[in-house]
Amino acid sequence: MRSHSIAVLPGDGVGPEVTAAALEVLDAAQEAFGFTTERTDVPLGAEHYVRTGELLTPEMVERLRSHDAILFGAIGSPQAPPGILERGIILALRGAMQQAVNLRPVRLYPGVPTPVAGLTPQRCDLVVVRENTEGSYVAQGSAVHRGTAAWTAVQESVNTWYAVERAVDFAFRLASVRRGRLTLCHKTNVLVEAGALWSAVVEEVGRRYPDVETDYVHVDAMCMYLPVSPERFDVVVTDNLFGDIVTDLGAVLQGGLGVAASGNLHLGGQAPSMFEPVHGSAPDIAGRGWANPAGACLSLAMMLGHLGEGEAAAAVEGATAQVLADLPALAGAGMGASTGELGGRIAAAVAQRSAPVVEDSLMSQLAQVMSA
Repeated sequence: MRSHSIAVLPGDGVGPEVTAAALEVLDAAQEAFGFTTERTDVPLGAEHYVRTGELLTPEMVERLRSHDAILFGAIGSPQAPPGILERGIILALRGAMQQAVNLRPVRLYPGVPTPVAGLTPQRCDLVVVRENTEGSYVAQGSAVHRGTAAWTAVQESVNTWYAVERAVDFAFRLASVRRGRLTLCHKTNVLVEAGALWSAVVEEVGRRYPDVETDYVHVDAMCMYLPVSPERFDVVVTDNLFGDIVTDLGAVLQGGLGVAASGNLHLGGQAPSMFEPVHGSAPDIAGRGWANPAGACLSLAMMLGHLGEGEAAAAVEGATAQVLADLPALAGAGMGASTGELGGRIAAAVAQRSAPVVEDSLMSQLAQVMSA
């Protein structure tokens, strides 16, 4: 029987609640599709930091490295200063595990409300591949005359051929099993040097994938096209900062941050990938059962696809989409059921295999790409 080793980082706020729901769905998936998981709880987060002063230690990195994947809840608390946990845990994990790509699907499921008038599921199915280890997020910066009228700050963006090529090649591989279209999103008319490097990488890597059509869009134009004509995009590849911004806009199209999933992918087989819903820890509603577990469950589906469990991944995605379509609201008390109850509904649909499979599922496509 196939077995996978999973590190579970529930984190803070609503993180433990949505993670518990996702684990119930995982229980149902492994029973239905014939695999097992070994799970290790890891206490990283605000509470651990406040109690011990520890962020991501070298010992913790080695402990996590022995797992096949990481299932992550959410991090953040008023107890910790802004930026401490984000840099000291999330960004540190991505770097330590060389999670080269942040993968964000933007898919509107049937029956799920969107604030974009006239948008249909047939028009909204794209994936953003975001370079995940460089750009403006590598903490390269300095300041002088802090606290005075002459305060000067310099924040650098780092782009290497090596890291850009990893992300671009993965994007081409994914496009080759989807609709065969790849779009580079950048700002080449202003960020001339970085843009030239990205364009050159796309041109060179594209020669390996002659069946994939390529085009280019400025990031500001992307923010215009995405709400009004998302159907023009299939796979979008972009840098760390731009990807962070446009994917949150994409989440709005698909119903909000509560239903958005993400994966931080290690592509080399020497370290685990990490999967997490993109909503925050929402400490103001923690413990009330108001958090939608869909983002966590769809992240679980992505994790299963990454691990090669394509059939189970598609079933979890289909069950989550089915439950979402029946909700009167996508967040808060208006959902009509608690976080745990919704997790139970999704788990039951997986166990019964009663939900229709989502056509052209990214979760199954990911299994194809990672097994190639």
